[in-house]
Amino acid sequence: MTDVRLERLANVLVNYSTEVKPGQWVGILGDVMALPALREVYKEVVKAGGNATLLIGDSYMERYFLREANDEQIAWLDPSQTLYYEQADVYIRIGASANTRALTSIPGKRMQKIQAARSSWLDARLDRAARGEMNWVGTLYPTEASAQEANMSLEEYEDFVYGATFCDREDPVAAWMELSAMQQKKVDWLKGKQHVKLQGPNVDLELSIEGRTFLNSDGHRNMPSGEIFTGPVEESVNGWIRFDYPSVVGGRAVKGIELKFEQGKVVQASAEENDDLLQAQLDTDAGSRYLGEFAIGTNFGINRFTGSILFDEKIGGTVHVAIGRGYKETGSHNESAVHWDMICDMRNDSEIHVDGDLFYKNGEFTV
Repeated sequence: MTDVRLERLANVLVNYSTEVKPGQWVGILGDVMALPALREVYKEVVKAGGNATLLIGDSYMERYFLREANDEQIAWLDPSQTLYYEQADVYIRIGASANTRALTSIPGKRMQKIQAARSSWLDARLDRAARGEMNWVGTLYPTEASAQEANMSLEEYEDFVYGATFCDREDPVAAWMELSAMQQKKVDWLKGKQHVKLQGPNVDLELSIEGRTFLNSDGHRNMPSGEIFTGPVEESVNGWIRFDYPSVVGGRAVKGIELKFEQGKVVQASAEENDDLLQAQLDTDAGSRYLGEFAIGTNFGINRFTGSILFDEKIGGTVHVAIGRGYKETGSHNESAVHWDMICDMRNDSEIHVDGDLFYKNGEFTV
């Protein structure tokens, strides 16, 4: 019997997050490990009148390609997927993993090469989303591997996931609408503001948001969500920031990251573990040493680190920044094949001032 919480999640993804309409082309993407969730989403898409395309992957084949493909094969783009990204109306992705460390042995520069080769798909999806031509959402299906990564049993992790998505409640959509209203008040307050200063044990950073727009991330792009974010003025970032939590890329956890910025650019970078991957990501292209995102996490249903950025970047009481590509809806001009989020805890002795006014203190908004 299907878990009622999974049924609720599928309903949220289709009818709230992406608002599927009759006749729309809906891509449902995920690994075979996520098959139970893919089935539930498929059913909801059909009920909504959408036309579903299943794009199912397999981690074994993905790993084989990452290790063995030559440069010509890496450069080749599947034309069916190119057509999908250029023309489909909805993108629903469900992540799932049988082994969160399966890609650990893949060199960072090779991962970066493959990521860069497929950047046109990301460009098409985000550009079309910014123009209102494609709705998208991503979520995670709980597996033994992701539970182990989070130091939980599968049953505990399922409770965590469905709690973070509000699908442990009878009406999760109502809960998301309530969070959305709270966040919108903060977004409205920030409109027209110019200068942001973050100070605390892990950060001393300044940036400009002049002419930029904060967005209310309320479950329409990520599920779970719970953040407000913008793209800082690219050359405005100065100072340093240290990230409390590991940042996982391709199954490799990069720990102890510290970045120093001058006139927007990362001029010094170090990591206590997997520093080679950090340096490879920073050297990807001209935009990968600049910030594309600054965000504040607001989901206090996510109260612990799990090793999944989808959840961790929303932890209530944290901020995160992303090197690389920004979202055009925010006004960001930063272009890159990279978009890599890193999380900084602001719950102790930390403040955010906006145009000189105290906006946030020890993980809580003050306005």
